Amino acid sequence: PQSAFVLAEKAWAGSNLLYKWQKSFGRYIAVAGQDNTVKIFDRRGHKWTEINLPGRCVGMDWDKDGDILAVIAAKSSSIFLWDASVSKTSQIDSGMRDQMSFVLWSKTSPLLAVGTVKGNLLIYNQQTSRKIPVLGKHSKKITCGCWSSQNLLALGSDDNTLSISNHEGDTIRQTTVRGKPAEMYFSVMKTDESSAQGESTVSVSVDKKILMLFNINDPGNQIELAFERHYGNIVSYRWYGDGYILIGFSHGYFVVISTHIREMGYELYRAHNHKDCLNSIAISTAVNKCASCGDNSIIIHELSDRKDISRIIQLHDENKGLDQLSWTDDGQLLALSTQRGTLHVFLTKLPILGDSYGTRLAYLTSLLEVTVCNQVDEESPVTIEVEVEPTFIAVGPCHVAVGMNNRAWFYALADQEPGVYICLKDIEYLGTIASMCLNSDYAAALFEGKVQLHVIEGKDQDEKKQMKLFPGDDRKGRILCHALTANILYYGTDSGSVVSVPVEDCEALSSYSHSVGVRKVFPDVIGTRVVFIDNQNSGFLLSPANSCFELPNFSPTITGVLWDNWHAGRGVFVAYDDDQVYTYALHETTIYGPQVVLVGSTALPFSQKPLLFDNGELTCQTASGRISKVELSTHSFLKHTATNSSTELSRQLAQAVMLKRFNEALALCKSAGTNADWAELGKACLVHMEVELAIQVYRMSGNVGMVRSLQRIQGTEEMNLLAGHLAMFLEDYDRAQDLYLSSSSPVAALEVCLRLGHLKAGWRVCCTYSSSYRLQIMFFLFVQFNSIQFNFIYIFQEHDEACQAGMARMYVRRGAALANQHRSRCLKKECGAILESMKQYSEAAQHYEEGQYYDKAVSAYIRCKNWTKVEELLPNISSPEIHLQHAKAKEAEGKYKDAARAYESAKDWDSVIRVLLDHLNKPEEAVRIAREMQSIGGAKMVARFFLQSNDYGSAIRILVSSDCHDEAFQLAQQHGKMEVYADIIGSEATQENYQCIALYFEGEKKHLEAGKFFQKCGQYSRALKNFLLCPNTEDNLAIEMAIETVGQAKDSSLTNQLIKGRILCHALTADFLHYGTDVSVIREKNRLCTKSTCHSYMRGHQYNTVSY
Repeated sequence: PQSAFVLAEKAWAGSNLLYKWQKSFGRYIAVAGQDNTVKIFDRRGHKWTEINLPGRCVGMDWDKDGDILAVIAAKSSSIFLWDASVSKTSQIDSGMRDQMSFVLWSKTSPLLAVGTVKGNLLIYNQQTSRKIPVLGKHSKKITCGCWSSQNLLALGSDDNTLSISNHEGDTIRQTTVRGKPAEMYFSVMKTDESSAQGESTVSVSVDKKILMLFNINDPGNQIELAFERHYGNIVSYRWYGDGYILIGFSHGYFVVISTHIREMGYELYRAHNHKDCLNSIAISTAVNKCASCGDNSIIIHELSDRKDISRIIQLHDENKGLDQLSWTDDGQLLALSTQRGTLHVFLTKLPILGDSYGTRLAYLTSLLEVTVCNQVDEESPVTIEVEVEPTFIAVGPCHVAVGMNNRAWFYALADQEPGVYICLKDIEYLGTIASMCLNSDYAAALFEGKVQLHVIEGKDQDEKKQMKLFPGDDRKGRILCHALTANILYYGTDSGSVVSVPVEDCEALSSYSHSVGVRKVFPDVIGTRVVFIDNQNSGFLLSPANSCFELPNFSPTITGVLWDNWHAGRGVFVAYDDDQVYTYALHETTIYGPQVVLVGSTALPFSQKPLLFDNGELTCQTASGRISKVELSTHSFLKHTATNSSTELSRQLAQAVMLKRFNEALALCKSAGTNADWAELGKACLVHMEVELAIQVYRMSGNVGMVRSLQRIQGTEEMNLLAGHLAMFLEDYDRAQDLYLSSSSPVAALEVCLRLGHLKAGWRVCCTYSSSYRLQIMFFLFVQFNSIQFNFIYIFQEHDEACQAGMARMYVRRGAALANQHRSRCLKKECGAILESMKQYSEAAQHYEEGQYYDKAVSAYIRCKNWTKVEELLPNISSPEIHLQHAKAKEAEGKYKDAARAYESAKDWDSVIRVLLDHLNKPEEAVRIAREMQSIGGAKMVARFFLQSNDYGSAIRILVSSDCHDEAFQLAQQHGKMEVYADIIGSEATQENYQCIALYFEGEKKHLEAGKFFQKCGQYSRALKNFLLCPNTEDNLAIEMAIETVGQAKDSSLTNQLIKGRILCHALTADFLHYGTDVSVIREKNRLCTKSTCHSYMRGHQYNTVSY
C-alpha cells in the first residue's frame, strides 16, 4: 500500500490520538488529541472543519449512515452532534449531572447510547429527539459496549459487571465477570442454535487475560477462553467469517480461533508477527484482509489464506511506537495512529477504474492520479494529477477524461511536450454521468437515459457540431449503454434497439431490434461488428448484415467484453466476469455458414479487471493501482516448445484451428505433427474454405488425390458452389446437396443423389432444375448401365399426371373431362375455382363435389338454384355460413318453412324468430325459441309482435324472461301496465327494479303499491310514509303493511311515527263514536290499541320490542 497522507498537528504532539472513519462512505476522518477540539479531514488529508469542545474529547462515533458524528468531552454533560451533510454542529443537553464516558450509535436505527462515569445511561433517539435516562445501570464508570442487529445494548463497567438492555433501557440480562471488561462485540457462534433469531452471543475481553463468550439465551453456560502466558495480554480481537475470532496479543502474537464446539480450545492459526510488541489489529471484509501493527511495522494478511502476507509496511521514523489501526468500510484506506501524535493513512485498495482505446490504457493509480500507457507500442507511461477523486475514466487516442457526478475534466496530450497531458476544460452535463467514451475528436457521455455527443476541442460557434443529443425522440426509449469507435457511435435502449450512428452526420446508419432491452454494447476495433448483452444476461454478436448470433454457453455473470487488437485476431473476443475469462471466435466463412464458437476459458486472478486483449494476452488492472498480464489458456499454442507432448500438441492445434490461426497451426504440424494432426488440419481448411492452404497441407501430408481434386475447383468463385464441392470432399453429402441446389448450378446435386443412391431425389432434381430431357436421359442411362432396379413407370406416371393436370387447367372444352379423370383433389378444386370465376356455377359445383369440397359445391349449387343437389349435400355441411346462404335463398323464394329450418341449422335464432312471426304466424314457437336461446333481439321482436296485438302483458312477460328489464319497464310505463310488470318480476327483481316501480307508483299517487315496493327495496321510511297516505278504503291492508314495515326496519323512530299517525285514530274514532264514547276515552283506547297491535304483531314475527 502507498501512503495517502500523514496528519501531524502541533497540538497532538506526544499524545495518543482518538479517531473514527466515517461509516459507509469513508469520506471523512474525525481526529481528536489532547487539545479540546475534534478535527474533521477529508480523504485527501485536507482539513474540512473542527469542533470546539469544553474539554478533552473522550469518545466519538458515527451513526450507521455516516451522516452524524456524536462527540462527548470531559468536564461536560452535553453531547455534540456534527451533521456531515450541512457541516454544522449542534449541542444536546444529556440531563445527566456526571461526566460522559462512553458513546455508541446503534447499528440499525437512529439510537445513541451514552454512558457516564457513575454508571448512568442515556438513550437518545435522533429521529424523534426522545431521551430515555436510565439511572444506576451500573455502579461505576461505563467503559465499553456494543449494539446488536436487533437493537440490544450490551454494556461493560468498572464494577466488573456486564448488562444486556433493550432499546428502551430495560435490563434483560446481567452477569458478573472476573475482572474489568473491555472491547465487547455481539456475534453469532457457530454452535448457536438460536442463530436464526439474530446475534445472541456477547464476547468480552476480561482483565485482558480471558475472552468470555456470554449467550444471552443461555446465561448459565458462559464460556471462558484463556491463552498461554507467553502470548502476553489481549490487545484487541475481531470476529469474522463463520464464527472465527482473530486475537492480537501484546507480545506480538497473532492467533485465530473458532467458536465451533469441535474446534473450541484449539488454535487454527498462530503467527509471531512482531518481535517485541503488537499494538492493534484490524479486519476489512471488503478487501478480505486483516492487519496488525507493532515494532514500527504493519503486516497485512489475506483472510482466505492467513499464511499469505500480502504487504509489510515499515515506519522507521516512528520511534515512540504505534497505536491504533482502522480501515474504512470499503477497505480503500487504512489509518494508523502513533504514540507521538501522528496519523498515517495508507491506500490499500483503489477503485478499479480504467479504460482502453485500441492498445492505449488509462487507469487509476492513486485517488487523484491517472496513469496512461501503451505497452504494446512501448510508449512510456504518463501520470496525470486530476482535480477530483473520479468515479469514471475514459481514454481516446489523444485525450483522457475523468469525472464524477455531472462533471467531467478533459486532458489532452501536449503538442510541445510529448508524454505530458494538460487540462483542456471541464464540462457540466445535464445529469449524473453513468459512462463516457472518447475517440480522436468526440466525447459521448451517457446520463439520464440519453447520450450527449460533442467534440472535445471544437469551436464555440459550430454549435451543431459541438453537441448532439440521442435519441432525438423520447418515444424511442431510454439509452442504457453506449460505445464509441473511430467513426461510429453505438447505443442500446431499453426497448431493445441497437443503433449505429456515424459521428460526422449524426444520422442513424442502421438499427437492429432485439426482443428485450440491451444493457451493454461492445463494438470491435474497426466498428463493423458488435457484441451486446441484453436484460436477460444473454450475449449476441451482431454482424454488418444485421445477422445476429446468440453466443453459446454465455455465462449470466458476464460483465464485459474485449476484442482482440492483434491484426490476425480479428473476429476473436473475450467475455469476462469476476472469476473467468471466456474466449470466443467468429467463423464467418465456413461451409456451414457463419457461426460463433466458444474456444475455452481461463481463470481470472482475484480482484482484477481486464482492460486490454492483445494476441492471447490479457492486461488487467489490480486493486492496488497496477496492471498485470494474464496469458489465456486458449492461446497456449503461441508458447509451443519442442518439449511438448503429442497430446499437448494436438490440443494446441485444436486451439489454433478454432481461433483461425492457420499459419500457426501449420507450423505446429511441421514441428512434430502426426498423420492424425495433418488430417485434422486439412479437414479444418476445407471447413473454413481455405483452398490454397488445404492444397499445401494435403501436399505435405502426401494425399495426392485430394490435391488434384482441390486444384480442379481452385478457381471457383461462387461461394455456394465452392462450399458444395468442399462438402463433397468431406463426405457431408446432405450439406453438399443443399449447397448445390442453392447455387447457380443446382444440377450438380444430381451427382450427389446418384452417389448416395437417392434415385427418387435425383429424378426430382432432373425434372425441377432442367428445362430439357438431357439430364433425364443421363439419369436413365446411368441406372440402366449400373443395372439398378428403379421404378421408372412410377416416375413417368407422376410426370404424365402433372402434364395432364396442366392441360386440364388450360383447355377450355376438354379441360373439365381431363380434370374429372385426374385423381388429384387439388386439381379439381383449382378447376372449380377457374369455372366459378367464369360464372360457370353448375360445372364448378360438379368439380367441387368430385373433389369432396362440399362447402364450395353447395355454395355454387345455391348460386345456380339447383336445390335438389343442395338438399342432397346439406348433411355433409357443417359450416353455418353455407346454411345461412341456403336459408336466405329459400326465404327469397317464399319457402318460409324451409327457410326457418335452414336458419335453425345456421343457428341464426333471430332470423328464425323473425320468419316465425312475420311469415308463419307462430308466436308460441317464437316465444319458446327466444326463451331457450336467450335471444335478446328475438325477445324484442316477439314483444313488438304482441304490441301490435295490444297484448301488453305478454310483451312485458317475454321481455322480462329475456332479462330486458329496462325495455319491459319502459313498455309498462308507456302503456300504464306497471301492475302487470310488478306481478311478472315477482321476487326475482333487483333493488333498482323495485325502486323504479315504487317511484312510478308514488308519482301516480298509488301509495299502497308504492309503499309495498319501497319496503321491498329496503327504503322503510319512505314505505311507511306512503302507507300513512293511503285512503280510508285501503286502511286495513295499509295498517298491516305499515306495522310489518316498522317490524322489519327495527327503528324506534319509525315506530313512533306510526303511533303518532292518524290512520288508526280515524278508524277507532268512527267505532267509538258509534257507541257514544267520550273523546278522551277514545284517545286513550287509540294509544292502547296501537301499542297492543304493534306489540302483538312484532311478537308474532319475532321482532325486538321497542319503547313507546
